[in-house]
Amino acid sequence: MGRVFEKRKHTMFARFDRMSKTFTKYGKEIAMAVKAGGPDPDSNAKLRVVIANAKSANMPKDRIEAAIKRSAGKDTSNYEEISYEAMCMKGVGLIIETATDNPTRTVANIRMHLNRGGGELGKSGSLDFAFERKSIFIIKTEGVNTEELELDLIDAGLEDIELEEGEMVLTASFENFGSMQKAIEAKGITIVSAELHRMPTSTVQLSEEEKAQVESLIERLETDEDIQNVYSNMA
Repeated sequence: MGRVFEKRKHTMFARFDRMSKTFTKYGKEIAMAVKAGGPDPDSNAKLRVVIANAKSANMPKDRIEAAIKRSAGKDTSNYEEISYEAMCMKGVGLIIETATDNPTRTVANIRMHLNRGGGELGKSGSLDFAFERKSIFIIKTEGVNTEELELDLIDAGLEDIELEEGEMVLTASFENFGSMQKAIEAKGITIVSAELHRMPTSTVQLSEEEKAQVESLIERLETDEDIQNVYSNMA
């Protein structure tokens, strides 16, 4: 009975930690969006997207509103978006995206995580060939004519459509993020989430043991509050 309770307690705290980290992530994104375009989502397209993403991650409405209000104040931290590149075993590359008010602290923490997890920091631009940036939009499929939508969004930069359990995943280039968001909203379609992803141009095959080691390093990095996203080219 004691072991079962401890396991449940561990699972509960792990879930709470993940939720807390997710809310911190979107809090920072809200702060950056407000600083860039103001606190009114009606006139700030970037803020509208962040709010949609936060809602899809179950961030409570009052926390979203509090984050917007706090970010509109004069005393809020100015976060800087910085990406770092790292290498692991057998040529596995990592792109580590951060949002930080203290880059010195952030890079020191990243080095610590990498040293403990069997990786090392690389030179900026060393992984440009290994990843390409894509705009990924998720919308609800209810009431949407897929063929008609595809034709309407091609001019906005649509590259691909995939259907997944009542939702539609739309892919476009990094450069067409803004035009895609504008075109989708112009059709009166609610965006469930919209994010920029880094897709590997090729992948590296690892053994199960090696894969577990890299996954452990990625999990370690993702627990750091300054780190927003970690991408790898591991198969």
